[in-house]
Amino acid sequence: MCSTHVLRRRALQAAPICFAALSLFFSQANAANAPGPLPPSQTQSGFDGSMPLAAHRAVYDLTLFKAVGSKSPTSARGRIAFDFSGSACDGYVQNFRQMTELQPAEGPTRISDLRSLTFEDGEGRSFTFKTQTQVDNEQADEVDGHAQRPSQGPISVDLVKPKAAKLDFDHDVLFPTEHLKYILAAARSGKHVLEVKVYDGSDNGDKIYATTTIIGNAIEAPAIEKAVHIPALESMRRWPVTISYFDEGHKDEAPNYILSFDLYENGVSRALRLDYGDFVLAGEMTSLELLPQSTSCNK
Repeated sequence: MCSTHVLRRRALQAAPICFAALSLFFSQANAANAPGPLPPSQTQSGFDGSMPLAAHRAVYDLTLFKAVGSKSPTSARGRIAFDFSGSACDGYVQNFRQMTELQPAEGPTRISDLRSLTFEDGEGRSFTFKTQTQVDNEQADEVDGHAQRPSQGPISVDLVKPKAAKLDFDHDVLFPTEHLKYILAAARSGKHVLEVKVYDGSDNGDKIYATTTIIGNAIEAPAIEKAVHIPALESMRRWPVTISYFDEGHKDEAPNYILSFDLYENGVSRALRLDYGDFVLAGEMTSLELLPQSTSCNK
């Protein structure tokens, strides 16, 4: 996703899909049992017999699925273009763009344009991110930085934009693609609930999100979108996933954002739902291209 997504910016901004950030989990309904980093055999996904994350390009058309209350938009449309490449050996690159046009109940139409480029090494040790968000053709807000996880001690973050800063976060915080590997490991193992902390450089690059993910049973019914009717996906398992994002330390409050989707075992996602509270956007996959990628690893 994702990295998960990548997706998750606030209301009238874009919502980056961390589905590759798309981000994800492992546990059994007990936060005290939340896992640490994946062991090397699972971090090197695809070289231990499990399925590697698929390099792919996907396009999703966005429409207004539901609106509640007087502050919600009366119409919405948009598009997500998502490009995920790399491997457990080479690291993972996510290139994401979301354009969204919302018509508020009052006032002019608002157009947001979010662009995000990230790199995460294959073992979840480092994460580089750069994001630009523009609303109504105004000057873009930018976030630029790099996070490093040492073998011991806290994660260190060097922020360049929106302002230079050095931050430290708990060692067990997950990066987006590492997070995706967790949810896939959980789904394969029949786990249904995972609670972990995630850092994806969103907002101003200074926030950790507490996440709760619900993973349903494997879906038997065929997918609707023509884009996923390709031989590589026809017999592949997929699971319904719902991720709720909370400000750290505020899980007793309503989530900031809820992301739902169907997740294939190779990391491809379909049937998106982007829930901002007073309105929900639906994302239908209209295009999918699986890309060549390395199938060997010398690590």
